[in-house]
Amino acid sequence: MTVQPLSKLAYVAANLYNALAALPEVDARRVGVLGHSYGGKWAMFASCLYDKFAAAAWSDPGIVFDEKRSNVNYWEPWYLGWEAGTTRKPGIPREDNPRTGPYKRMIELGRDLHELHALMAPRPFLVSGGAEDQSERWKALNHAIAVNKFLGFADRVAMTNRPGHTPTPESNAQLYRFFEIFLKEGKASGR
Repeated sequence: MTVQPLSKLAYVAANLYNALAALPEVDARRVGVLGHSYGGKWAMFASCLYDKFAAAAWSDPGIVFDEKRSNVNYWEPWYLGWEAGTTRKPGIPREDNPRTGPYKRMIELGRDLHELHALMAPRPFLVSGGAEDQSERWKALNHAIAVNKFLGFADRVAMTNRPGHTPTPESNAQLYRFFEIFLKEGKASGR
């Protein structure tokens, strides 16, 4: 494998976008992407790395690296921790179970996911936060807001919160409304 699993999944999502956008009944300018948990990570990477997605919603993926939260787990080989010839035990990195792959290099360089979020601008995105993305994660979204402001856009970054990881009828209704606003009404592209 020459790419990390999340990058590969973003590539798969881009190809799925292209297949969907080629259908005559689909307006290619109004296709969004949504995912929860692992799927939220997938949707986040896909939408940030492929600018054809008009809007995105990420449900409790872990929007920053956080080694205190075992479910944020970007260090795992199925996300960003894959390294040829290296095997590590699953779990939070420790001295006897160190970081691997690009995740290790990103941590060493002081990188975090707010840099990825900036690639969404000026396209809108919603973080449907749960157990892993509580309200204190809003701080990481300020960078995307600043990038949007620099580009002349406002109201492109949103966050909702619920106490648990599992989506609720209310959090799902918020996601549906977000997509109605930005896709149905055609505001996603910022044009």
